[in-house]
Amino acid sequence: MHGAPRACRDDTETCPITPTASLALNDVSDMKTMPTADLPAAPAAEAAPVASTRARRPVRDMPPLRALPVPHARVTGALAWMRATRRIGGVLIWAAVCAVAQTVLVRLPGRSKIRFARFFWAQVCRLIGLKVRVIGRPAGAVRATAQARAGERPIIFVSNHSSWIDVAAIGGVVPAVFVAKDDVRTWPVISTVARLGRTIFVSRQRGTTGRERDDMTLRLMREDNLILFPEGTSSDGSRVLPFLSSFFAIAKPIVRADAADGEDALPMPIVQPVSIVYDQLDGLSVSRARRSVFAWYGDMDLAPHIWQLTRWRSMRATVMLHEPLDPIDFPSRKALALAAWKATADGAARLRQNVRIPPPQ
Repeated sequence: MHGAPRACRDDTETCPITPTASLALNDVSDMKTMPTADLPAAPAAEAAPVASTRARRPVRDMPPLRALPVPHARVTGALAWMRATRRIGGVLIWAAVCAVAQTVLVRLPGRSKIRFARFFWAQVCRLIGLKVRVIGRPAGAVRATAQARAGERPIIFVSNHSSWIDVAAIGGVVPAVFVAKDDVRTWPVISTVARLGRTIFVSRQRGTTGRERDDMTLRLMREDNLILFPEGTSSDGSRVLPFLSSFFAIAKPIVRADAADGEDALPMPIVQPVSIVYDQLDGLSVSRARRSVFAWYGDMDLAPHIWQLTRWRSMRATVMLHEPLDPIDFPSRKALALAAWKATADGAARLRQNVRIPPPQ
C-alpha cells in the first residue's frame, strides 16, 4: 500500500505501522498490529519496567552533567594560602632578628629597650596586614630613670581583651609592657615573641600573689608602664566582661622594698582605660557575625586561628585611649575597677557601631 498513511477511524480499525511510527516505537519492527479493542488492559505493575527502561536510556547528543570549575575560587584560595604563609614566615624571621637585638638592649641602661619593644609590635602588625587606627593619646611617654625618681607618675593601661592580636595592636601604640598569664611562657614561638616585648608572667595563684605584685611594682619603680587585661580572660568581642578588682591592687602608692624609714614613696600610678575593636575586614565593616574572625577565646586552638586570620587580605583595629583616672579620686579599688570598665565598655560599644568618634580632649 503506497501513499501517505491515513488515520484510524475508530478503535476497531487496524492501523498500519509506518516507518515513522516504527521509529517512534523504539525501532520494534516485528511488532504485529492488532485491534486495540482486543488488547488486554495492562496491569499497573507491568507499566513500571517500561517507564524505568525509558528513563535509563542515555541521551545520545548531550554529555553527562558535571560540576563546572570555578577558577576565581581556586585562585582566591591559592592566594590566601600564599598570603598566610608569607605573613607567618615574615613574623618568624622578624622575631628571630629582633631576638638578637633585644637580648643586647635589655642588658643596657636607658629607654632603648622600651622603644624597641614598641617598634617590634608595630612591625608585627604590618607584617600580618593589620592597620591600627588610634583615637586619643597615651597619658605619658617613656620615662627615664631620672624622671621616675623625680616623681613622674607611671601609667597602668587597662584594656578589653578578645584575641591574641590585641597584644600586637596595643603594644605598638603605648610605651608599656604586658602582664600575661604564666601559661604563655610555655607556648612555642609565642613565648619568644612575648619575651621580646619584655612581658611579665604571672601565675595568679594565691601563694605567688605577693611576689608577682612586687615584680610589677619594681617595673613601675624603674622605667616601665604596664598593660593589663582586667577581664581575666578573652571574650568573643561582642561585649566587655566586668573588670576584676584584683588587677587594680597595684594601683596604689608604691613603696620601694629597700626604702628607708621616712623616705618618700614613689607616686601612685595613673590608670588609663583603653578600648580596642576590630572594625574592618577586607575593607568592609565588621558585623557581629564576622567578629569571630578576630576573636580567640575559650578552648580555641591558637595555631589554626593564626592561620585563618592571616589569610585575609586586610584588617583594621581601632585603639581608643580614654581620659586617665586618678586612683586617689576613688574610695576603693572596686570603685576604680568599675569606672575603668565603664569607660572601656562604652568606648568599645561606640566603636562596634562604626560611628564617627571625636578624639578625647
